[in-house]
Amino acid sequence: MTPDTVRGKDAIAMQLSEDRLATSSPEAKAYVLRLYVAGQTPKSVLAFTNLKQICEDHLQGRYEIEIIDLLKNPQLARGDQILAVPTLVRRLPEPIKKIIGDLSNTERVLVGLDLQERR
Repeated sequence: MTPDTVRGKDAIAMQLSEDRLATSSPEAKAYVLRLYVAGQTPKSVLAFTNLKQICEDHLQGRYEIEIIDLLKNPQLARGDQILAVPTLVRRLPEPIKKIIGDLSNTERVLVGLDLQERR
């Protein structure tokens, strides 16, 4: 099932469970990514969809995505100093990097994740 066929509050949860199955090998997880969202808003779902596509195209199974819903766990925003949502935090490889927005600018995301140099 793709995000295009899943609507509503289960879209991110279903996709996240698929990602965990696809990246079950600990040695394959070179990138640990956290996506901070505030509920199941269209912008949050779009950010996750864009992130998943970028990871599938450029990291091919070497990633783990963790979704942090700040409506359910607002205290978690403090640890990564989250000021806006959606925000993507690259936890590994270090250094930690942050990208704010719906991740629709693929080039900007690739530069932010150090997968491509700036032009």
